[in-house]
Amino acid sequence: MASHKDILESVYGAETPEDSQAAYDQWSASYDADNLAKGFRLPGLGAGMLARHLGVVEGPVLDAGCGTGLVGESLATLGYAPIIGCDLSSKMIAAARRTGAYAGFEQANMAERLPFEDGLFVGFTCIGSFGPGHAPPQSLRELVRVTRPGGVGVFNLLIATWEEQGFSRVIEDLTTEGAWQQVEISRPFRPYLLAEPDLWSRLHVMRML
Repeated sequence: MASHKDILESVYGAETPEDSQAAYDQWSASYDADNLAKGFRLPGLGAGMLARHLGVVEGPVLDAGCGTGLVGESLATLGYAPIIGCDLSSKMIAAARRTGAYAGFEQANMAERLPFEDGLFVGFTCIGSFGPGHAPPQSLRELVRVTRPGGVGVFNLLIATWEEQGFSRVIEDLTTEGAWQQVEISRPFRPYLLAEPDLWSRLHVMRML
């Protein structure tokens, strides 16, 4: 069995969607235990930020890159439904299904066209999916496409890498094109309270136009 260090190296060193899928399939059984033991707080913060800006609404919410369902479970606890999850890894989806928080799932690659109609969702979260070796910046265009005007999207980006990954350019392009507007960028915070002290992130909140 591969060590936790080996799995992490596979996750962050993935060069293709197939590499990433294989790494997350392998990690699915221990993902929650590994991350929560380190004080992982991204899922709760991401769900809370969406709730703050989306408010009480009716309509489906997309949890993009849903993983094992930590974000969706938080959203369901806050009263959101139906929640639809999508992820590259079928084994991560199987873990998320066990939470009982989701109305449905799609196995999908965010770098390609998502299997949802235009403007279907009232909001989206994409938490923990945009680090090195993960979904590319162009994925944001698909998330915009499937979210209705007035809807809210929340995603996190790593401070150390988001510009060199190209996220700042795509965010600016979508703003210039009139696809969305920035609502808030959170203060920097550590995704892990008990580990990785040099890793810092921010939550980005955008409203679709």
